[in-house]
Amino acid sequence: MQTAEQKKGKSGFLNNLLHQQIIIPLAALLLLFLFNLIVDPSFFKITLGYNSAGNPVLSGFLITILDSGSELAILAIGMTLVTAATGGQDISVGATTAIAGSVLLRVLCGGNSRPESLQTPIIVAFLIACVAAMLFGAFNGILVAVFKIQPMIATLILYTAGRSIAAWINNNELPVISDPTFTYFGEFIPGIPIPTPFFIAVACMIIVSLVLKFTNLRLYTQAVGINENASKLNGLNPVFIKILSFVILGLCVGVVGLIKVSRISTINYSVIAKDIEMDAILAVALGGNALSGGKFNMMASIIGAYVIQCLTTTLYKFNVRSDALPAYKAVVVILLVVVSAPVVREKFNAFMAKRKIKEAV
Repeated sequence: MQTAEQKKGKSGFLNNLLHQQIIIPLAALLLLFLFNLIVDPSFFKITLGYNSAGNPVLSGFLITILDSGSELAILAIGMTLVTAATGGQDISVGATTAIAGSVLLRVLCGGNSRPESLQTPIIVAFLIACVAAMLFGAFNGILVAVFKIQPMIATLILYTAGRSIAAWINNNELPVISDPTFTYFGEFIPGIPIPTPFFIAVACMIIVSLVLKFTNLRLYTQAVGINENASKLNGLNPVFIKILSFVILGLCVGVVGLIKVSRISTINYSVIAKDIEMDAILAVALGGNALSGGKFNMMASIIGAYVIQCLTTTLYKFNVRSDALPAYKAVVVILLVVVSAPVVREKFNAFMAKRKIKEAV
């Protein structure tokens, strides 16, 4: 028999667990895994094979989730900071990814769209692409922070014009990189069977974790997002914090741009990173972060990104057409909006309060 203290301890643990923000994406991931386990257990099958170069590679639906979800996880990092600081979202990340990828290829190819060898070291081209993406991020940030334009409207400019800018950078040509080492960033490093984008995402997670732990970025971002005027009275510069959040998102976009163009060693301006901004926003929401800004949980957003990719992979597995995917994701958005609505949260808090009263009695 359990004592009253043991029951109270278990109940308290359950209450604390339910109030943990990270439980939302974890529960969603568990539900998706259970669904696939019941419907088709082969979803979890991982096989070791060899690519065209004769190197060992892992394949399977879970590997696909790790691979493609890593791009989304990197974008979710920057999108979380932008959402927390501004209470809005950047819908131009897909178009800016096209710009970053186009700049990267332009620097690598030089004036020749089909070079026999790289004209610039990859690391130099990557840094230049990151700077370009950060400058466009700063442009968005200035519109939001200085001119007080609502984030979604401000970023609509690049959302509309970004892909045309990307095509203009390379004179509407499609540069092709023939150097096989360039593909390592988007595919596999020889001898390592796990996709490289996953390692890049892990590196980004470690860096952002260290930054949030050893600097005041988390505190300042949340303070500006919760109450901009109060943060100003406490000596913070809301304009700088908001622009910085967009610049960091720009850096994340530069990294994703490298992965995207490295996968195919070229670029398709109209298709690259298409609709990825919606998935990044959904990842932030699925992480339990308020889209109106304020407090955030970065790890919850990252897990949310892999949940979105798991959902996408599951739908593809069941032969759902790509043009129908947004409809299914819209259902997820509706559920998230309903669950996070003030009325629902008030009722949930009232229910939990009644439980505590009954337990105390």
